[in-house]
Amino acid sequence: MPNHASPPGPATLCDSRTELVKSATAHLFNARNAARYSAQVLQGVEAAAAKVSRCTRPFTGVTPGEMKSRVDSVDLDTPLPDTAAALEELEEVYLRDAVYFHDAKYAAHLNCPVVIPALVAEAVLSAVNSSMDTWDQSAGATLIERRLIAWAAAQLGLGAAADGVFTSGGSQSNFQALLLARNQAVEWQRLDPENDGFRLPSLLEKLRIFTSADSHFSIEKSASMLGLGYDAVVPVPCGPDHRMDPRALTGKLARARDEGLVPMAIVATAGTTDFGAIDPLAELAAAARGSGAWFHVDAAYGGGLMVSGRHRHLLDGIHRADSVTVDFHKTFFQPVSSSALLVRDAATLRHVRYHADYLNPAAAVDRPNQVDKSIQTTRRFDALKLWLTLRIMGAGQLGALFDQAIDLASGVGEVLASDPDFELAAPPQLSTLVFRFRPLHPDGSRVSDEAADGLNQDIRSAVFASGEAVVAGTKVADRHYLKFTLLNAEATLEDIRGILELLRSTGASLLARPEARA
Repeated sequence: MPNHASPPGPATLCDSRTELVKSATAHLFNARNAARYSAQVLQGVEAAAAKVSRCTRPFTGVTPGEMKSRVDSVDLDTPLPDTAAALEELEEVYLRDAVYFHDAKYAAHLNCPVVIPALVAEAVLSAVNSSMDTWDQSAGATLIERRLIAWAAAQLGLGAAADGVFTSGGSQSNFQALLLARNQAVEWQRLDPENDGFRLPSLLEKLRIFTSADSHFSIEKSASMLGLGYDAVVPVPCGPDHRMDPRALTGKLARARDEGLVPMAIVATAGTTDFGAIDPLAELAAAARGSGAWFHVDAAYGGGLMVSGRHRHLLDGIHRADSVTVDFHKTFFQPVSSSALLVRDAATLRHVRYHADYLNPAAAVDRPNQVDKSIQTTRRFDALKLWLTLRIMGAGQLGALFDQAIDLASGVGEVLASDPDFELAAPPQLSTLVFRFRPLHPDGSRVSDEAADGLNQDIRSAVFASGEAVVAGTKVADRHYLKFTLLNAEATLEDIRGILELLRSTGASLLARPEARA
């Protein structure tokens, strides 16, 4: 006769739940577990420090398939016995094969090595876990963020009425800037409220955003999300230096006016992603004032010039902006994420204000609620990273790091310009260089444009797969190029020469293949 086990009774289930809760609460960060928190976080810090100290190249060359099999094999329903075991597993699924931006042979994207004071702040802000939406969740943190916004606005000369808010990154900052610009334009263009109110759709279809042909993709993406459509963005040609041509902008504005369209915003870029180009800010500001358009400056990359000891003048004219995007996680050497949107007139932030009785009731006028300025609700205290960095290092040291990267790019530009195997697309303006490998054949003829397109893509892929260096790629006039983005103040000219030799030898090997000769 089968022996059927009896199901656990209520007392057994209660005991089981009690033990589960007791075990779980041992992991909560509180006064009782403070020592455990310190010990376990230190294990994580030591694991990261040990890994970085052993790194000899920026990447291992691991493939997506190899990584996927390792990650997929983890049984998420069966916890490991302790933090040490989890960190040992993390070595296999992340740390060993991460891309390390601190390495001198990482020269790809706008990812910076980060400063230690900001990492100290990360540990603090994550533990306390302030949420930046309302004062009763972020006392102190609110005022620190506001002080930093005022500091950055003063660095840019935006005036006493300036304000702003920290965001997740440049794309969000640009989006919020254009949201303010759109609502401001709609407010200016309001029709007779007694007859047909805003008639919003008919207004939106007339709004136009004028920006450089080399501006960030988030401008078009923002236009789409704001209900304007990609066609609302009017690309303005650039000169040979990849800066927006003010005369071309004047022509575009005149044509729009003749067609009954409304210039909603002029977006200048202070540091384009590919060329580091800074548009002529003063001239574009004048055009914006003359056309009644909002003037936004996307300084996600070039914003670090505000603390530069030698290149601050490149931002001349930015003080006339209605809004500015600054990414501190680029040229202020902060961990992701740390960005801000700054506005000249605090009153324009009313366009994103919304009151909820359970969060920030309209009657609570005596409380500084940051959600009144943000399109986010829950938001990390990312400002603490910049705060501790300024308090420990000072702005001058941050500027010196960026200046060093700019100097390195200038030196690399000279090397590329004098090397017959490489073509430099344009002289460096900040810390990026766009170039391609296009050597001579034995007969003296140069590799064709068409062949160079495929060759440079293959070079980039092969070098990445080797893990010896990481470089980026882009297109210029529909041709494929390689790109350096240099933000490491400890990288030397010899380090970058080493990457160039790797690119050269890789390209030569690829050209030696039978199919390449054919």
